[in-house]
Amino acid sequence: MDTLLFINKIGMGSAILILVVVLILFGGKKLPEMMKGMGKGIKGFKDELNGDGDEKTAPTKSEPKSEEK
Repeated sequence: MDTLLFINKIGMGSAILILVVVLILFGGKKLPEMMKGMGKGIKGFKDELNGDGDEKTAPTKSEPKSEEK
């Protein structure tokens, strides 16, 4: 809880300034791509924590069925 106390010190002017600097550095086209990649990374991390990562992402290898007549 103590680590989030610095957020209270950021005002509206500072937040707008930070957003403008980020937009200038990365541009309007690259920013959505970065957020999408970060979202996929967070989702993958949460899946791994829950133990769902291997089941969803690993391709299942099925053995070819031999046709017997």
